[in-house]
Amino acid sequence: MLTTSLKLADKYNYLEEKFQKAFEFLRNTDLSALPVGNVPIDGENVYANVQSYVTMEPSKCPFEGHRKYFDLQYVAEGEECFGYEAAANLEPAADYDGEKDLLFFKEPAQSGTIVLKKGDFAIVPPEDAHAPRRMTAKGPCQVKKIVVKVKL
Repeated sequence: MLTTSLKLADKYNYLEEKFQKAFEFLRNTDLSALPVGNVPIDGENVYANVQSYVTMEPSKCPFEGHRKYFDLQYVAEGEECFGYEAAANLEPAADYDGEKDLLFFKEPAQSGTIVLKKGDFAIVPPEDAHAPRRMTAKGPCQVKKIVVKVKL
């Protein structure tokens, strides 16, 4: 699944080589055997961040955004409610951290949400913010997620 503005449809080529490397990694790697942490794929251009956590209340999972990388968020185990909103519609909660390529936002009055289940992914471009790790209506859930970072 990919969701974004039609204005961005021609800006990025989600089928270009760097995205193909990300998809190839997800298809051809035993994701269940990966330990938590970073996994190189193509140097700083494409790498994976393997995460394991229990989903939480939305108030504990702020919206975040990135300026240097796309996030390809793939759920390998479990499920979560995944918030998304155009970053331009959000108010920063802190200064941008260029070293971590991370900016947190205040909770918006309104935003979109989807439930990502095992095998689902979402691609988040730098123009969008996202709120991962949120529990679904079912309550807390153990999740293993592979976040593939794709450099602009």
